[in-house]
Parts: sequence; structure tokens; C-alpha cells
Amino acid sequence: MTWIKPSFLWMMYRCGWGAKEGQETVLAVEIRRDGFEWALRHACLAGYARGVHPDRAAWQRQLKRSPARVQWDPERDLRLRPLPYRSLQLGLSGEAARRYADEWTVAIRDVTPLAREIHALVGAGDLDSAARLLPLESRYPAGEELLAHLRGEEA
Repeated sequence: MTWIKPSFLWMMYRCGWGAKEGQETVLAVEIRRDGFEWALRHACLAGYARGVHPDRAAWQRQLKRSPARVQWDPERDLRLRPLPYRSLQLGLSGEAARRYADEWTVAIRDVTPLAREIHALVGAGDLDSAARLLPLESRYPAGEELLAHLRGEEA
């Protein structure tokens, strides 16, 4: 399973600012919008959600068939503390992982030096300078029809 984490700070939380063993390199992968939306349309929630799935067995069947899965994790601040809202994490396997690698990827950039620079500023207590270096992120303009089947874990 390959995971797309659209949030820079959530990724920093996950990889420990690029300091966790085996996660010392942080890559920003740009993918095509149509690919991202294909994955969302073909995704299943990573966990059972009452009201979204008729029952656990139906969710398990859908999960086995789905080439993508979504989980909603708490967004993070510059000190990597959880915020009161969640960000989408998109897991890809099978056909989705193949399309991601072969069709959707537009560019790959090593952002490890940026992660380390921001982390150093946070460590020094200069949150304003750290915030100015963060990649620009905005709420994804997905229509309700694209995410309706994926709302169960979102807070």
C-alpha cells in the first residue's frame, strides 16, 4: 500500500521531520488531478463507519474490492500537535498504485532540506518564519459527490 498524504505537516508528523529511521528522505509528489479524483471515486474508508456501510461485512467486502482507501487523521500544527479537524490520507494498492506510478505522477521533488529548515526554525521557537516556509495548501475543491462515500471517519 502506497499512501498519499496531501498535508505537509501531517507528513512531518508521520516521518518525524524526516528523522525517523527509514523515512529520512521526504518527497513531494505532484500528481494529475484526474488521477487523484479517480482514486477517490474508487476508494473505500479504511475503517467501518456506521451510517456509511450497511454493516461490517459489507464494508469488508468493499475494502477487499477497492484499489484505494481513505482515512481521516487529525491535521497537525507546526509543533505537530493535533488540530480539531482532519486531513485525508489516501492509500493506493493494485490498479491504483500502478496508475499512480505509471500515469498520474507529474513531478517528484526532494523536500528534505525544506523539512529540516522548517524543523530547525520550530525548534528555535521561530514559528512565524517556519510558517512562511510551509508549502501553500488549500482545501481541495472536491464536490460532495466525490467525497460522500468517504465521510464516515471525518470529524
